[in-house]
Amino acid sequence: MRDNGKLTLPTDSALVLDRVCEAYGFGTSLQLADHLEMAPSSMSARRKRGTFPADIVVQCVIETGVSLEWLTNGSGRKYKDDSSDILNLPRKKLVDGKLFDSGFAMLDKAFFREGSPLPTDAFCLIDESLQYIIDTKFSEIYDGEWLVNIEGKLSVRTLGRIPIRKIRVSGIGMAFDCNIDDIEVLGRVVLKITN
Repeated sequence: MRDNGKLTLPTDSALVLDRVCEAYGFGTSLQLADHLEMAPSSMSARRKRGTFPADIVVQCVIETGVSLEWLTNGSGRKYKDDSSDILNLPRKKLVDGKLFDSGFAMLDKAFFREGSPLPTDAFCLIDESLQYIIDTKFSEIYDGEWLVNIEGKLSVRTLGRIPIRKIRVSGIGMAFDCNIDDIEVLGRVVLKITN
């Protein structure tokens, strides 16, 4: 903000730190404190102090690419170049067959095959030591890896089409055949990242 030609930084550090959390994809200040290797009590004090958290803001700008103007005062675009080569995807963790929000993942578009369309409604899925990019927008199920819901439990499985609207499900445990409508197909694996 400019006051008589001078730049004045916001003194409500809680609002700024809320935007920092949003930029990282964290739901709580505790997650931010953990990321910054800061004690939770120190983060709480920073939120209440009423001074601009410049060190945290600079680190956030460097690590996330978020706009300094947006991060500082909440105005302008969140990212300066929305047409960048980076995909900012929600990240979810698969634990015991259920999905949990786990921030965001930034991925260079160069990881995808040239000439192939980029995923349009995607998220990053963490399943133990594997990460998948799952595209939830698809028109047809075909052979490949998919995120599926089988009797209330989610998992990544290999599906193979067989005649008369049936599929073979494999990948974990014993393979089985079923009608295509017997399981819920949630998304197609478009990229698999292993450690």
